[in-house]
Amino acid sequence: MTHSKRWNISPPLSSDAKAELKVFPEILQQLLFNRGYATESAARAYLRAEVPFNTEPLQLLGMETALARIRQALANGEPIAIYGDYDVDGVTATALLVQTLRAMGGQVRGYIPNRFEEGYGLNTDAFDTLKAEGVRLVISVDCGIRSPAEAAHARKIGLDLIISDHHHPDADLPDALAVINPKQPGDSYPDKDLAGVGVAYKIAQALAPAPELLENLLDLVALGTVADLAPLTGENRMLVRQGLKKIRNTTRQGLFALANVAEMALPKTTAINIGFVLGPRLNAAGRLESAQAALDLLTTADIFTAGQLALKLDQQNRDRQTLTRKIQEQAEKMALQDYSGAHLLFAIDPEFNSGVVGLAASRLVETFYRPAAVGQVGEETTRCSCRSIPEFHITDALDQCKDLLIRHGGHAAAAGFTVRNDNLPALKERLQEIARQQLDGMELRPTLSADLEVSLSDMNSEVLKYLEYLQPTGYGNQEAVFVSRNLTVKSSRAVGAEGKHLKLTVSDGRTSFDAIGFRLGQRLSEFSPGARVDALYAFESNEFNGRVSLQLNLKDIKPAGLSD
Repeated sequence: MTHSKRWNISPPLSSDAKAELKVFPEILQQLLFNRGYATESAARAYLRAEVPFNTEPLQLLGMETALARIRQALANGEPIAIYGDYDVDGVTATALLVQTLRAMGGQVRGYIPNRFEEGYGLNTDAFDTLKAEGVRLVISVDCGIRSPAEAAHARKIGLDLIISDHHHPDADLPDALAVINPKQPGDSYPDKDLAGVGVAYKIAQALAPAPELLENLLDLVALGTVADLAPLTGENRMLVRQGLKKIRNTTRQGLFALANVAEMALPKTTAINIGFVLGPRLNAAGRLESAQAALDLLTTADIFTAGQLALKLDQQNRDRQTLTRKIQEQAEKMALQDYSGAHLLFAIDPEFNSGVVGLAASRLVETFYRPAAVGQVGEETTRCSCRSIPEFHITDALDQCKDLLIRHGGHAAAAGFTVRNDNLPALKERLQEIARQQLDGMELRPTLSADLEVSLSDMNSEVLKYLEYLQPTGYGNQEAVFVSRNLTVKSSRAVGAEGKHLKLTVSDGRTSFDAIGFRLGQRLSEFSPGARVDALYAFESNEFNGRVSLQLNLKDIKPAGLSD
C-alpha cells in the first residue's frame, strides 16, 4: 500500500548551527534552522521581523517621475483616479492610495473594473470614461504591467498614466508616464516579492504624509499581502506583523463590521483569519458582482453604511460558496474524463461563473495534483483562471502561447488568460504539450513538509509560546509542522456539515490530544478507535464556548508504519 502524499521531514540542524542557536529552546532551534537562520544574530532579526536591507522607496525605478506628477496633481487640484484590480490585493491597494491622497488634499476617486463587463486589468473604455469625467491622472495598482495597448490609448487621449504593479512583466513594458514594479528590468529595489498593496504603500511612503497616516494604512497592507499569497518573508513579513497589530486595534469601521458578521474576534486576528475569514468576504463582491462594495467598506467612516456593506459581503460569500461547490463538482467530472493521460486539466463551460473559476481550479489541483485551467466560454472569447503545482510555472507556459492569447498574466502558481474561441483548441493542445514535456516521467504527488519528528508528550503550552515567535506564518513562512508516530486513536467521528471534517482523540500512552482534520471526514472509516496512526500536524490552541484547549490540526494522517 502506498500513501497518496509524500512526507518530507527536515534534516536535523548541524552541529555548528546547534552551537550558534544554543540560547534558544531545542524545538525552536530546529524551527529556526529549517527557515534558514543558523546564527544567533540572524535568528533574532527574524524573530523580531527585522528587514535586513534598505527599504527606501525611492530605490524603485520610476518612483521619482511618479512622485513629481502626483505632487503636481495635488498642487493643481487635478482629479485623480486610482485604478485597481477586483481582488483583495487590488481593492486594499486602491483604498490605501485613495485614503493617502485624500488626506493630502487630493481630489481622488477609486475605480474598480467590473470583472464580468470589463475583465481583468486596464480598459480603454474605462479610460475614455474617466477622461470625459475630467480625470487627468490615473494611477493603477495591482494591474497594468501587461497592458501596453491600453497604456498607448491613455497617452493618445491625453491621460497621464502611472502603472504600479507587482506581477511579472512581459518583454515589452507599457509606455506609461511611469512604471513602478520591483520586478521590472533594471529595478534595484531589493525586495521583489511585495504585493500590489505593498507597492502602493511604497508610493504612500515616498509621498511622506503624516506618520500617523502611514501607520493607519498598515491594516490594508496586511489584508492585501496575506490574501494575495505574497511570501511572508523580508519586508512583507515586517509589514504584515505591524499590520496585524493595527487590525487588532483598528479604528476602521469596515473591519469592525466585517469581523462582527463573521463572528471573528479582531483582537486575536492572525494571518490565518485574513486568509480564511476576512479575505474571502472581501473577495466575494468582485467574484459575484462588483468589488466596489468591498472598496466602499474599507473607506467608509459611517457605522451604518459599514454594517450594511458587511452584511452584503457576508451574504455574497455564502452565495459564492454555494456556486463554487456546484462548479467544482462539474469541473471535476470534466477533468475525470481525460485525467489518466492529461498533464494539464481543462474544465471549460459556457455556464461557469467567471468569478469563481479560480477557486474551482484550485480544488482540481488539490484533488488531482495537476495544473488546471477552469473557464467560461463567451460568445467570442473564453476567460480562464489557472492554478498550478510547484513543478510547473503556469505563467511561463502561457508566455509560450502569447501569440494565441488576447491577454494573460499571473505568477508561478496562479494565472489567468483570455483567448478567442477559435484559438482555444490550439491553445489547449500547446499547453498540454508544454506540460507533457516538463512533467512526463515525474512522480506527481503532493509533498507535505514537516519541521521535525516529536513525541506527542513533548507538546505543551510552552511549545505554543515558541510558535508565536514565528508569526505571521503563511505562504513563504510556513507554520511549524510536526510528525508524531505510532499514536493510538481513542475516539473518532465526522463533524461539520455532511461530516466534512475528521475529529479524533489520539494518545501516545502518556499524553492525549484532540485532533481536527479539515476536509478529512471521508477517511473516518480508516481510523476507528484502537487504530495505530502516524500524524502530521500543526500544534495550536482552540477556543470553544469560552474554553481554551490545545489540539492537533491535522495536515495528514496515515496508518502507523506506512512508508512516507
